Amino acid sequence: QVQLVESGGGLVQAGGSLRLSCAASGRTFSIHRMGWFRPAPGKEREFVATIRWSGGNEFYADSVKGRFTISRDNAKNAVSLQLNSLKPEDTAVYYCAARSGPAGSVILSNQYNYWGQGTQVTVNS
Repeated sequence: QVQLVESGGGLVQAGGSLRLSCAASGRTFSIHRMGWFRPAPGKEREFVATIRWSGGNEFYADSVKGRFTISRDNAKNAVSLQLNSLKPEDTAVYYCAARSGPAGSVILSNQYNYWGQGTQVTVNS
């Protein structure tokens, strides 16, 4: 099993920044890729960003490209998501996820095995 704990959410004004962190524990050697998701209308969870657990191979949703940056912190067994130029429509609970294998789409939430409890991001206009 892999346990994921998110932190770093909060309340910010439009145009501001936040940094989310997701700490992994347990069988971390089994992790292949990490991702961030958020709820969206008509979808259970909308893809935001993903990165290989070993680092690199990042992908972003078009809605956050150029504003959000996902990175790997090897020393802390964690993945971070830097959120810049935040907009009110970025308001959501952000969930960290991990998957064990390389196969399957990296942007589909059902391809991820493990989930954190979520951290709230609220952006005021």
